[in-house]
Amino acid sequence: MAEEEKSETIVPKLPVGRVKKLMKLDGDINKVNAEALFLVSCSTELFLRFFAEQSAEIAIQKKRRTVKLEHLRIAAKKHRPTRDFLLDSLPEPCQQSDRPDRIRPEPAAEKPLPAGTRRIDDFFRKPAKEKPSETDEVNEARVLLP
Repeated sequence: MAEEEKSETIVPKLPVGRVKKLMKLDGDINKVNAEALFLVSCSTELFLRFFAEQSAEIAIQKKRRTVKLEHLRIAAKKHRPTRDFLLDSLPEPCQQSDRPDRIRPEPAAEKPLPAGTRRIDDFFRKPAKEKPSETDEVNEARVLLP
């Protein structure tokens, strides 16, 4: 009786072409073997999954629903191999005092409009009751008289 071997084909989810381009950014690498490319793609995927899970656990511990940079930094600090190569690459968290408050900028000084134009705000504004001029009274009188 021959046992049937069921082999699962593992297909990396990362785009292999981009992984290859990233690998070739290193000046020491000229050609990339298909097996090496496959292993680097799979190991990168596994690392990213591990790092995301660790960061998500830290976010849950801090009762947050969104994983932020601080959670990634904590996850990297807790795992020594990750800390050794990744922690220096992660950006420093900005302090609250460093980050400007989100205040709307003041509008720029209004430029004078060309002759014969008006602002769109004037179009939507209710007309103010003006004092009737003599020409308006004459025009009204012409409309009333047959």
